[in-house]
Amino acid sequence: MGLTREQIHQPLVGVASCWNEAAPCNISLMRQAQAVKKGVAAANGTPREFCTITVTDGIAMGHGGMRASLPSREVIADSVELTMRGHAYDALVGLAGCDKSLPGMMMAMVRLNVPSIFIYGGSILPGSFRGKPVTVQDLFEAVGKVAVGDMSLEDLDELEQVACPSAGACGAQFTANTMATVSEAIGLALPYSAGAPAPYEIRDKFCATAGEKVMELLANRIRPRDIVTRKALENAATVVAASGGSTNAALHLPAIAHECGIEFTLFDVAEIFRRTPYIADLKPGGRYVAKDMFEVGGIPLLMKTLLDHGFMHGDCMTVTGRTIAENMDRVTWNPDQDVVYPANRPITPTGGVVGLKGNLAPEGAIVKVAGIPAEKQVFTGPARVFDGEEACFAAVQSRGYKEGEVLVIRYEGPRGGPGMREMLSTTAALYGQGMGDKVALITDGRFSGATRGFCVGHVGPEAAVGGPIGLIRDGDVITLDAIQGTLSVALSDEELAERRKAWTPRPNSATSGYLWKYAQGVGPALYGAVTHPGGAKETQSYADV
Repeated sequence: MGLTREQIHQPLVGVASCWNEAAPCNISLMRQAQAVKKGVAAANGTPREFCTITVTDGIAMGHGGMRASLPSREVIADSVELTMRGHAYDALVGLAGCDKSLPGMMMAMVRLNVPSIFIYGGSILPGSFRGKPVTVQDLFEAVGKVAVGDMSLEDLDELEQVACPSAGACGAQFTANTMATVSEAIGLALPYSAGAPAPYEIRDKFCATAGEKVMELLANRIRPRDIVTRKALENAATVVAASGGSTNAALHLPAIAHECGIEFTLFDVAEIFRRTPYIADLKPGGRYVAKDMFEVGGIPLLMKTLLDHGFMHGDCMTVTGRTIAENMDRVTWNPDQDVVYPANRPITPTGGVVGLKGNLAPEGAIVKVAGIPAEKQVFTGPARVFDGEEACFAAVQSRGYKEGEVLVIRYEGPRGGPGMREMLSTTAALYGQGMGDKVALITDGRFSGATRGFCVGHVGPEAAVGGPIGLIRDGDVITLDAIQGTLSVALSDEELAERRKAWTPRPNSATSGYLWKYAQGVGPALYGAVTHPGGAKETQSYADV
C-alpha cells in the first residue's frame, strides 16, 4: 500500500467521491478529491479515497432510466456506510455533484455520525446561445418548441452544442444547487464552498481546507448529529424556500432527518416554506444562475439577510466549529447587486415552494410557485388521467390535450414506478408549446428542480397503494390552491370509498433486481421515501463502535 508506520497509526479518513464519466456534474470530483487528500495529509491524517455511484438525472430524464435516480440516493448512502464500516475509518469527507448524490452523501454522514464535511462539486457555467445565457432547462423546453414549429431542428442542434459548456451540475436553482445551498445552511459544508462553480480553481482551496478541518472536527469530537438538529433542518428548509429551490428538497430533508432519528416530514418542510420569503432571483423562476449568486456574495449573503431578519436559527453548530451566527458575523450585505433581495423586501412574501393537502392528497403534495403570479396560483379543471409519464408525454407531443385541463400522471410514486421518476420532459414540452400556464399537472412522482409552472408532485398516498390519485377518472374536477394550500377533487368521501372497493393494484415491470428490492421496502414520500428504520431505532451508531 506504500504507507509508512506513522500513516497507518494516524486517523484514517474516508474521502468518498461520486465521480463518474456520465455527465458534467461529476467529472471534476476526482480532481477535487485529490485536493481533499492533500488537506487531510497536511493535518496529520491518512486519507483513503473511494468512489460510489451516481445516476445523473439529466441523462436519465425522459426514459426508464429515471426509475434508477431516487433509488441511487439509497445506494450511495448504503455503499458509503458499508465502506466506512468495513474499513473502520475514523472520519469522512464526501464529494457529490448531482441531484441524488448530494442528499445521499449527507444521509451517509449523519447515519455514520463520524466527524464529516460535505463538499459540492460545483455548478456548471451558463452557456451562450446567440448572445443569450442558457441552461439545460432551455434545451428541454426547446424540444417542445420544435414540436409546435417554433424552432427548427438545426437550431435545436446548435443549442445542444452550447447549453452545457463546462464541468459542473445544472447551473440554476435546480435540485443539485438547491441541495448545495442546503449543505451550507444545515452546517455540513464550509461557508462559500457550495457556491463556487466547478471550473473555478478556488474549489481546490475549499477542498484542501475541508481535509484539514475534518481533522479538527475529529480532535474536538464534533459529529454530524451535533450539527444536524431540528433547528438546522428548519434552516435548510428556509434557504430552499428563500431561493425558490427544488421541490425535491421536501423529499430529501425528511430523509436526512430520518437518519438522525428526527421526525421531519413533508408537512414540517411545507410549514417552513409557508412562512419564508422568496428572495433569490434565480432560475428557473427568476433571472440568474448559481454562478451569479456566488459572485455577488454566495450562499452566506442569502443566509445573512435571512438571519438578520429572524428567519434562521443562528445558534446551530457547523463544521467550522462555530455557529451559524458566528460564521455570518463578518458577512456584509452587498447593496450593488439584485440577485438576492433583503429578507424584509422580498420578491414575494412567502416561499417559492408550497405544501398542499386535501382529499386528493391526505399525505400531502408539493408545488413550486416561484415565478407564478398570485392570480395564477389557483387552478380548477377537469382531470385528464395517464397511467405513467410516457402516455402523458405522447399526448403532449401530439397536442392531444386541452387548455384548462389538469393532467394527472400516476403510478410513478416510490413504490409504483418504482423509483418516483421526474417529469421534466413533459413539463418542459408544455412550456415549449406555450401551454405552461394554461394547464396544470399533478403526479405521485416527482418534478425536476428545472420544472416551472403549476406542477404538483409527491402526491400521497401514491396510486400503487390505493391512494386517491389512483381512483380519479377523466373529467373529475380537481382544484389546486397554492394560496390556501389545498389539493382536492370534487368527489364525496362515499364516492371515493366506492371506487376504492373496485380498485386493484397495477403491476409494474420491476419483477427482479434492485428496483424490485427497492419497491418492497420503500416508504411514502411524506417521510422522504426511506428504506430502513433510521436513527430512531438505533441502539448504537457506527461512531460509537
